[in-house]
Amino acid sequence: MKIGLYTGTFDPITNGHLDIIHRAAKLFDKLYVGIFNNDKKNPLFTSAERAEMMGELLAEFEQIDVIVHESDLTVNVAQKLGVTALVRSVRNAQDLDYESAMIYFNHDMTGVETVLLAASPELQYVSSTRMKELAHFGVDVSKWVPALVALELEKKFEQK
Repeated sequence: MKIGLYTGTFDPITNGHLDIIHRAAKLFDKLYVGIFNNDKKNPLFTSAERAEMMGELLAEFEQIDVIVHESDLTVNVAQKLGVTALVRSVRNAQDLDYESAMIYFNHDMTGVETVLLAASPELQYVSSTRMKELAHFGVDVSKWVPALVALELEKKFEQK
């Protein structure tokens, strides 16, 4: 059985994330989508909020499970889940450089393989950071994030 793990902060979830998830789901019998905490990124949404949104957005996929992990290495979580390959995505050369180092260490520590999926050209400039910035200034981001996420972003910034 082929089991994949695609992790990220997903703060917020973008159409780019969903594109990678949909494509990765075709490659694996089971795919875990791991919402991991990264305090360096100063998350707008709690892990629970992100997991709830992701769960709603992926409800139609029986082979996908959304998990939340607050503090562990991805490879440790992968080993516990019996993952056969990590799924990572790249938008540009900077992402590729970062991911190359992670691929090396993840494989060297555990032997786990990594599958790299390139962002679809129309989504390569979409990032969670940019979506938060635009939403903060009242820009309609529904073109780049799912409708559910656009609504939640709007609510978050109305509260601030």
